[in-house]
Amino acid sequence: NAVRFQVAAALKDGRVAPTELCQSCLSLIKSTKFLNAYITVAEETALKQAEESEIRYRRGQPLGVLDGIPVAVKDNFNTAGIETTCASNMLKGKKKLGECGVSSVTSVCICPVCVRSGSTDGVFGPVRNPWSYSRQYKEKSVQKSRSEDKESNWVITGGSSGGSAAAVSSFTCFAALGSDTGGSTRNPAAHCGVVGLKPTYGLISRHGLIPLVNSMDVPGILTRCVDDAAVVLGSLAGHDPKDSTTIQDNFKPFELPNLTDVSNLSIGIPKEYHAPGLSSEILALWSKAADLFKNAGAKVIEVSLPHTRYSIVCYHVLCTAEVASNMARFDGLEYGHRSDMNTSTESMYAATRREGFNDVVRGRILSGNYFLLKQNYENYFIKAQKVRRLIANDFVKVFQSGVDILLTPTTLSDAVPYMEFIKEDNRTRSAQDDILTQAANMAG
Repeated sequence: NAVRFQVAAALKDGRVAPTELCQSCLSLIKSTKFLNAYITVAEETALKQAEESEIRYRRGQPLGVLDGIPVAVKDNFNTAGIETTCASNMLKGKKKLGECGVSSVTSVCICPVCVRSGSTDGVFGPVRNPWSYSRQYKEKSVQKSRSEDKESNWVITGGSSGGSAAAVSSFTCFAALGSDTGGSTRNPAAHCGVVGLKPTYGLISRHGLIPLVNSMDVPGILTRCVDDAAVVLGSLAGHDPKDSTTIQDNFKPFELPNLTDVSNLSIGIPKEYHAPGLSSEILALWSKAADLFKNAGAKVIEVSLPHTRYSIVCYHVLCTAEVASNMARFDGLEYGHRSDMNTSTESMYAATRREGFNDVVRGRILSGNYFLLKQNYENYFIKAQKVRRLIANDFVKVFQSGVDILLTPTTLSDAVPYMEFIKEDNRTRSAQDDILTQAANMAG
């Protein structure tokens, strides 16, 4: 089902029409509604775009390799004519913006976003991992659990781009956009068995992406194979005058080479990523992947990223500080939810934010404002910025030493059952689930 070699070729050859492809995906979205992967399904918009695409193909003038291919977009991208909610009471039913941050000529659907590692606490309910309904998982869970509550016997998608990952994994679209602040694209991709790419900061425009942590946020790409991710990256990357953080250089789309000879590759295994809580299964698969490279002739060596053990703490200080700053705009005055409490401006502010944000977001805002207090600023925020530089330097030193690639796990374990996941608080879960991914965001 690769975009590059099958669907795109079928559209080009006329073996399948864009409207046929779109209707097929819309039908699958309806039949997999129980996954809760979609918040808004823009059926009319998608079909209209598909019809326009069909006309272009008939004329032999498609807009590009992705023309006519259905994609899903995470619900924190402002998308022309479609409600953007961030799966939050603060924006639900309130916000439609006319400008889209990514050029899309495809069927557009919207997936849940939550500020949590499991995609479980958006106002529209948790997202279910499609693999929960596979024969293999059902057999495994029957052997493991005698629970009579079959309804809750499903596993999480990971987050926060869990809706996007579930959409791709369940074949309801061919690619999806997520976002990645500390692992929010890679984590659910790993749990849902798809490819999750966090591009380098500045490679893809953030224009239209509602900011969480400006210095770390990047649009993420989710597909079912690596070649597809390369195609989507090639279509989206490059300078955008509306985003000053994007690269200034001209970006040339590329094709991945068929790499058969890996003997010139030097692959680093960071010893610090053998972290507490890493499951025996993940460790075994990590070793197996390293052995595959070694047996194919690559050089596999142990490397050190010494500041890794400080990175998760550093990440949470910087992340919550920027969250607090970004969420200040949601005050009930200009747009979004506004409370009916009108005894005073202060009471309206407080009630609006209490009603609009869930416990997780409120917790991050409170933490961030604490770190930014005048008496704490030097000890927390400034120190964390200094540690961030040390973390970035760790990566620079390793790559300058001749290492081409770092091979690491994405998550400490496989996807856990929902009932098990919600037993732990968000702070604990985030510290566990982001530990192997967030350092890359901090390093830029």
